[in-house]
Amino acid sequence: MKKFLIVLLFIPAGILFAQKKKQLKTTDPFAGLDTAFQRVLKDQNAVGFAVAVVNKNKIVYAKGFGYRDEEKKLPVTPNTLFAIGSCTKAFTASLLGLLNKDGKVDFDKSPEEYLPDLHFFNKEMDNEITVKDMMTHRTGLPRHDYSWYLFRSSSRDSLLYRIKYMEPTAGVRQIFQYNNFMFLLQGMITEKLTGKSWEENVKEKIFMPLGMNTSNFSIHTLEKATDASLGYAVVKDSVIKKLDYYDIDAMGPAGSINSSVNEMANWVMTWMHEGKFNGKEILPAAYVKQAMSSQMVVAAGLPDPEIPDAQFSNYGFGWFLTSYRGHYRIEHGGNIDGFSASTSFFPTDSIGIIVLSNQNGSAVPGIVRNIIADRMFGLKQIDWTSRADSAQAKAKRAAKEAEKNKTSNQKTGTHLSHDLKDYAGLFNNPGYGTLDVFLRNDSLFAHIPNGDMWLRHFHYDVFEPFDVDKKTGIDTSDKTDLRIQFHMNAAGDIDMVSIPLQPGLDDIEFSRKAKPKEITAEELKKYEGVYEFAPGKDAKFYVKGEKTLYAFIEGQPEYELIPVDKNKFDLKILKGYSVQFEENDKGEIISVSFIQPNGTFKANKKK
Repeated sequence: MKKFLIVLLFIPAGILFAQKKKQLKTTDPFAGLDTAFQRVLKDQNAVGFAVAVVNKNKIVYAKGFGYRDEEKKLPVTPNTLFAIGSCTKAFTASLLGLLNKDGKVDFDKSPEEYLPDLHFFNKEMDNEITVKDMMTHRTGLPRHDYSWYLFRSSSRDSLLYRIKYMEPTAGVRQIFQYNNFMFLLQGMITEKLTGKSWEENVKEKIFMPLGMNTSNFSIHTLEKATDASLGYAVVKDSVIKKLDYYDIDAMGPAGSINSSVNEMANWVMTWMHEGKFNGKEILPAAYVKQAMSSQMVVAAGLPDPEIPDAQFSNYGFGWFLTSYRGHYRIEHGGNIDGFSASTSFFPTDSIGIIVLSNQNGSAVPGIVRNIIADRMFGLKQIDWTSRADSAQAKAKRAAKEAEKNKTSNQKTGTHLSHDLKDYAGLFNNPGYGTLDVFLRNDSLFAHIPNGDMWLRHFHYDVFEPFDVDKKTGIDTSDKTDLRIQFHMNAAGDIDMVSIPLQPGLDDIEFSRKAKPKEITAEELKKYEGVYEFAPGKDAKFYVKGEKTLYAFIEGQPEYELIPVDKNKFDLKILKGYSVQFEENDKGEIISVSFIQPNGTFKANKKK
């Protein structure tokens, strides 16, 4: 999920293509391709991939390589469904293009006009950010991906509410910063204005007219398909590991589409024909031109020594734009657990290339795309496989060297400031979610919607997390530089956790919140009564509703109490304030202590 000079896109394509067509006749661009792709599979330890090549208005090459299911040896076909990840973004932005044509969306207006519940981190962002800024990754917000990835939610509304608490790292329109949340919002604008889900809109306005009949939006649908790929990763350099599908439904507009190279070919043809498929308009031609034109500079995009005419790196609407060996290329990659993808086309050459793979964070789509492009354009072929191998080997050597020269900042011989049980509790950040820290046997664990982590003591009140795999357990060799630090308040209680989840910002802080303890209405009744601090100064405790305990002190508001431990309650609206009831040896409540930052105040129960 990643990456704008005004370039004339619609030079008469026939003239340019005619120049290339002569080259295509001299040699068969697909001769020996199967052998080259088998080498890619082997060199990259890949399980499988599929590729389709479009020339003008037809598929001229479509084939699958390797397996969609490695264990069962089920082969990949051109109709095999893969998760396409962020290649989804062009679909989502196109829905806004359709709404813009109908006068229902103005790209230069604030998204808050269409989503009244949306608010950004500060007033400047609220006042300045436009729909176009969201479409081109220039809102000033960094990725904040751990918010949706680690703390995933089934509700789009809940993800929208998180955005208010996400801190920017740049000014609006200052720099390009890729952000998946901004494409979620585009999908939600579509839902708001049409009264239909994002999924229904894509299906009705794009999938059905293009004959994309097996393409879908959910891993639950993918699992039931007769020709669908499983996802894989390469671990420890050469071991192939099957990965679980990642449920990205709530974040769908940013990357949940599953499709095949044959069906994606129809999507690419539409873009190469000014928004038309088989002569019928699918997308407005004016929008297509805008989307394929530079809207924001991604990076310097300086030429590579081997490819001196790769001269820019820009972004349109849901597409990355660059030059590839003198040819204007429009492309978007996609990555989600177990899958990598590339959808690309060269509009002035009428050539499109789609590569879908079942390997996590893979170089395969880029290698295959470039091999085909060189052949289609009749260019001197670059050994992209060896180039990728060299780059990977160089990266591994650098990583090993860095690891060898790395000195640990771990302070040995240090101890925790509290008993292990005191670190357990719920910790929440409104822009991310809730971390549930709990004690199991003699170890501390943390639960998030994405799974469990074992927290191993690092030093002082700092822990290092390790994923808990349901099948294989805990692999401590899979180290990370991530650290989870616990903090205590002035009263000496653990009240916060900080985690470095977003580069460029201070650690994300998760404040402790009351962890409700199951307690019956009958049990609550023993706390009811009047408790005396001093003559004439009382606190009253009483039960309201089915099972909620309240406290009232004259001159103060009524406080709702949340049970968190034996005889202990937190005040719901006051952070760091709690009450602890004391009982005698008969189990009768005799007093209560109000624990607050400025001290502890005891009150005895009146008879």
